[in-house]
Amino acid sequence: MKIILVFLFIAPLPFPARAEKDFSSFDSAASPETKSRFAMLDDVRILANGLLQLGHGLKDFVHKTKGQMNDIFQKLYIFDRSFYELSLQTSEIKEEEEQLRQTTARLQINNEEIKNLSQEMNSKIEDLIQNKIQLQEKVWGLEDKVTKLAIIQPSMQETKEISSLKAFVEQQDNHIKQLLKIVEDQHVQLDRQHNQIMELEDKVQKPALLLFSEFVTSHNTEGVNGPTINPGQPSLLICDCLLFALPGPAPDCTALYNRGTRSSGVYTIKPNSSEAFDVYCEMKFGSSWTVIQNRVDGSLDFNQTWDAYENGFGDLNEEFWLGLNKTYSITKQGDYILRIELQDWKDNKRHIEYAFSLGGPETDYTLQLSRISGSIPNALPEQTELRFSTADHDMDVINDFNCPENYLGGWWHSECEETNLNGKYVAPRSRGRLDRRKGLYWKPKKGRYYLLKSTKIMIHPTD
Repeated sequence: MKIILVFLFIAPLPFPARAEKDFSSFDSAASPETKSRFAMLDDVRILANGLLQLGHGLKDFVHKTKGQMNDIFQKLYIFDRSFYELSLQTSEIKEEEEQLRQTTARLQINNEEIKNLSQEMNSKIEDLIQNKIQLQEKVWGLEDKVTKLAIIQPSMQETKEISSLKAFVEQQDNHIKQLLKIVEDQHVQLDRQHNQIMELEDKVQKPALLLFSEFVTSHNTEGVNGPTINPGQPSLLICDCLLFALPGPAPDCTALYNRGTRSSGVYTIKPNSSEAFDVYCEMKFGSSWTVIQNRVDGSLDFNQTWDAYENGFGDLNEEFWLGLNKTYSITKQGDYILRIELQDWKDNKRHIEYAFSLGGPETDYTLQLSRISGSIPNALPEQTELRFSTADHDMDVINDFNCPENYLGGWWHSECEETNLNGKYVAPRSRGRLDRRKGLYWKPKKGRYYLLKSTKIMIHPTD
């Protein structure tokens, strides 16, 4: 209401001077009644004009107030958001403060434990120092006693004890000498008996012609059931005796041993349904073994082709591989035992024996093993068909990984297992894992690498 009165008071002010002149001239010419009537209209106009201006002013005021209120609301929203973020940060700070408190508490506990441990260690160190001092004193005392014993002559009682011990040692030494003499006598007797057996075997294997000639010389008469035979005259009987007395080539080294051969070396054998060929026979364990692989010094490169592994390579008196085809011709005669002898670089010797079967060339010489005994853990899969493969003949490439190409040398690989006795010969100074995996080694599934200095693979009939 106050605002309206102010506008009514101010409203007449804006009218121009020209309008006032017109109104004054109009008033001077008009009558009093007309003048009063126009005066009322002027008041109404003034009032209307004032109200109009008041409305415009109110409208502007409302717009300004709205803008100010919008600004205030915007600032309030920003303030509320800032307050919310501050509250979140405050809560996070409180959580971090709580974590810091807990961490500080744990650190204090750990610090106390460390202090206690430090005190215990200090006490133990002091005890150790005291024990060391006591031990040093005891050592010095013992040194003094030893020095005195070295100077002072032993007493009579000690002399008697030493004499009795010396007599006992001499008596034991005499017993040992007697036992050695008995053993030597028995050894001589065994050698004599062995020579007699060899002589008898030589007589048994003597050519029948000689035996028959001796028989004819001592019995130059007509036989009871046969004709008279004069010395020097050939006969069918002599031919039959010769055929009986001269046996053919042995089928393996064990047969040679059974015929009287007792020295290890290179011999010719002829397995059934096979050509004759040379092998190295190892005489041991009261029999003879046919060696199919021998490695001693790395002088022979075993990174060979499939044909070489099939036919054999090397020197039978040194390092060699007998050949898959020859080995198969021997083993297809019956059941055989496979013996592997290993020696590491500390000269420790171990062995393992398998019952085994070997397939022919149509199966890529498939090997199947079953452990019998040994002094080393097994490193080859049992009851599994293992195909022999080389870098140029790998029929079972697993995951596009060629075992012989990567590990060198032909072998019965099974998923590139950790064993290869035909690999590269590597000395212990080669510490790299890559060289070691390419080397000559024996690796059980659970156990360490046995880096090998020498290997030997042999076969023997089960009977």
